[in-house]
Amino acid sequence: MNLPEPGHRVVVRYILPSGQATDALGELLSADAATVVVDGKRGVERIPRGAIIAAKEVPPPPAPRPRTLPSIADPQ
Repeated sequence: MNLPEPGHRVVVRYILPSGQATDALGELLSADAATVVVDGKRGVERIPRGAIIAAKEVPPPPAPRPRTLPSIADPQ
């Protein structure tokens, strides 16, 4: 499995101790022979390499949409 350099956005699919698969999506902080560390919405996740099913670099998140206020109809 080839991961990009730290600082890039990645998604890592891995197996939890319960046997369920889950994803970590966020910035790759580090990767060594034993552990991959991803900083995502759930915080920093330390993932054992042996639990990883797949991993790849992903594009940056889309820009937030501007919020629009509901229009108020003019009273007639």
